[in-house]
Amino acid sequence: MHEMDTNRKNYYFSTEKMCVGYGGKPLVKEMEIALPKGEILSLIGPNGAGKSTVLKSIAGQLQLVGGAAYLGGQLLGGFRPSELAQKMSVVLTQKVKAELKTCRDMVATGRYPYTGWFGVLSKEDERIVDEVMELTHTAEIKEQEFDKASDGQKQRVMLARAICQEPELVVLDEPTSYLDIRYKLEFLSILQELRDKKGLTVIMSLHELDLAKIVSDKILCLKGEYVERYGTPEEVFEADFMERLFG
Repeated sequence: MHEMDTNRKNYYFSTEKMCVGYGGKPLVKEMEIALPKGEILSLIGPNGAGKSTVLKSIAGQLQLVGGAAYLGGQLLGGFRPSELAQKMSVVLTQKVKAELKTCRDMVATGRYPYTGWFGVLSKEDERIVDEVMELTHTAEIKEQEFDKASDGQKQRVMLARAICQEPELVVLDEPTSYLDIRYKLEFLSILQELRDKKGLTVIMSLHELDLAKIVSDKILCLKGEYVERYGTPEEVFEADFMERLFG
């Protein structure tokens, strides 16, 4: 038995020889990730290294080409969609259209895994929506039309929606890409606060290496077919290694 198997229950999210790609063709092979609950994992690497493909595969939007991924010791593919929605929320970079929805309406859709067929929010659901909007600094734009919000505001609203789902794990693809530096730092400090207060586990891609270094508990470097390096920021951010990684 492979060493990771025996320790799998010690980790909240883990993979075993996970291969990801498109149409059965692997792009990144044999990934071994072991992430305790309440830690932040950042994926870094050059453009086109496969970061989005890895995230889409973890989120269940792409079928694994090989290997397995586990959430809380259970095979990721073994959850019913409604079960998974209460454990994992996903914010990918595609543009979301929300005609005539206010920012608050948009955040409230994060409660749908709990509201049953009709999507009627209880008082408790409403309280969670308001609390999360305060936490993510979106309360001041709650009545604004989502489609008219700036890219940075939309990013914060989509994070609020994801947090409203009360997930244990949130998967984010380049969540700071449209934000100016002040909001980048604020966004990442919100994630750290959620990790510290609620034990949230985060898996995200970041292209700002200095921010990845500050915010992450673990870093996964992608370049080529195999994981280049996986470990703590101290282990990963050696000058000569970063030069090799980004050429």
